[in-house]
Amino acid sequence: MHFHKLMKSTTDIGLSGVCGGIAEFFGISSIAVRLIFLVLVFVNPLAMLIIYCILAVSLPNNDLN
Repeated sequence: MHFHKLMKSTTDIGLSGVCGGIAEFFGISSIAVRLIFLVLVFVNPLAMLIIYCILAVSLPNNDLN
């Protein structure tokens, strides 16, 4: 059984690869993840900034690409 692990993307990098890594994990387009993130930023900018910073610091890089 193959388990996927949430990691930052090393090939689909916007700022730090967080949205690209989330897109790879769920198997969807990184543009869709970025658009969802952008909409959520307008709803609650401070919370999304904190979440993004935590993910950028805590997620490991995907060195398998």
